Amino acid sequence: MIDFTDINVINDPYPHLAELRKNGKPIWHDGLGLFLAPNHRDANEVLRNKSLGRIFTPKLPEAEWDVFNYLHADSILDSEPPKHTRLRSLVMKAFNKNRIEGLRPAITRLTQELLDGIEAKNGEFDLIADYAEPLPVKVIAALLGFPPSDEHLLRPWSQAIVKMYEVNPSATHKEEARKAASEFAEYVHGLMLERKAKPADDLITELAQVEEAGEKLSTHELIATCVLLLNAGHEASVNGFGNGMVAAYQNPSQWELLKSKPAEVSTTAVEEFLRFDAPLHFFDRTATQDTQVGGVDIKQGQKIVSLLGSANRDEEVFANADTMDITRDPNPHIGFGAGIHFCIGAPLARLEMGISLPELFERFPTLELDGNPVRRPTFSLRGYESVPARVV
Repeated sequence: MIDFTDINVINDPYPHLAELRKNGKPIWHDGLGLFLAPNHRDANEVLRNKSLGRIFTPKLPEAEWDVFNYLHADSILDSEPPKHTRLRSLVMKAFNKNRIEGLRPAITRLTQELLDGIEAKNGEFDLIADYAEPLPVKVIAALLGFPPSDEHLLRPWSQAIVKMYEVNPSATHKEEARKAASEFAEYVHGLMLERKAKPADDLITELAQVEEAGEKLSTHELIATCVLLLNAGHEASVNGFGNGMVAAYQNPSQWELLKSKPAEVSTTAVEEFLRFDAPLHFFDRTATQDTQVGGVDIKQGQKIVSLLGSANRDEEVFANADTMDITRDPNPHIGFGAGIHFCIGAPLARLEMGISLPELFERFPTLELDGNPVRRPTFSLRGYESVPARVV
């Protein structure tokens, strides 16, 4: 059975996931004590089946994990109706389509500033550290109302917390996650109190004020929402952009197409980036009652994982699934999930990538990747730590 901690699986999971798909149905994983859904049909069903819930199990001992636990228990991602319905309705009043589209000028300006900084480096830079990573962090920080001087705190907090989403986090990762959760929550709480005393034109102020049918976000829910928006608001952008760029560079015809027609192909290219090497691979749900997925019985209390990256390579859904095609259309990938837990950050990630991808090639049409990219040693959240690049 597949070992998600094996470095060979982490480096290239797709041959191993293809073997899982040959079973044609969900598979029980003895080591993890849960079912895996590797095929597109079943992975999609896991995300949509109303007999499956996103049930957060508090970490123990609760006295040590209290902040980490409420950041998840009181978030949209780890709650189910009716709580999920209330939270999502309140959050979407503030984090809505119009607000996101209104960010277009700011995203374009930030993109140009980052490209100016790259230009000043005399042609050699890191695609992740100098471009893919700072852009979404700056955008979500500005959106929430974090001072620019504190932006450097956000990505390390986020990366420490999301390591807990891996299959088998180490003791060191657990301690780092607890510390980051406490520091992040304390920071957001301080900003929230400031905004209540002195409202500003930012999302924290608006989240503190949103109300529907007499319902408002509690303090814990507001803090949990801000933390989730940062994590969800940039992880997909950073990893999706880096994964896609490396994959495109490894396929010369796709790289040349990006270089020659960046604006024309950017929309479909972003979707193919998210499909071909998905930024999120592992999303579990728990049976709230006996149910079936793909003809397999899932008993109440048992977990089943939607293997998103595997689903996005399903040969029965995608022609030439193991080949990158940045003009692929239609492209029914589930890189952002599906159902009630469809990623609330998806429109923002698409907007950021849809702007930053063509802008990069229009500014640097002779861009090449240089050296060996360094992959993060994680399976669930898949991305690169470093991607050296140069303008030739």
